[in-house]
Amino acid sequence: MHKLLILLMFAILQFAAAQNSQKPCSAPEARQFDFWIGEWELTWPGGQGGTPEGQTGRGVNHVVQYLGECVIFENFSFADSSFIGKSWSVYNLQKQLWQQTWVDNSGGYLLFTGGFADGKMELRTAPFQRNGVTYISRMVFRNIAANAFDWDWQRSADNG
Repeated sequence: MHKLLILLMFAILQFAAAQNSQKPCSAPEARQFDFWIGEWELTWPGGQGGTPEGQTGRGVNHVVQYLGECVIFENFSFADSSFIGKSWSVYNLQKQLWQQTWVDNSGGYLLFTGGFADGKMELRTAPFQRNGVTYISRMVFRNIAANAFDWDWQRSADNG
């Protein structure tokens, strides 16, 4: 009985290996966020991200691939580490879109979905309520070059 069980397990593993001969996350769409991988020094204008008007906000972003290059992991912080956030981004082949989960040290949690089109990566949240107002948050990565890009965080209270 044990020999039969071992043979059956071996056959199942061989079948699974044959079915998974294609590298996970090998679809071209799964590489659309690769431009983001690296160490980034960030700046943003005053009046945004808690930065007072007339000052420049500063932060760092460390972005790497994990889990067989299937997950893009972001580790973001203000330069003084007063705000820290992390995100996990994956291309969902079944849904044909990117999904990102963001969490931070202020208790924030955002779920973004979107994709890459016309040279831009755009991710947005579903509408959410805060203090009786319905918002949508959106991130747009644009002007993407080898070692630079513009990254806009936007929030709308007029449905986008």
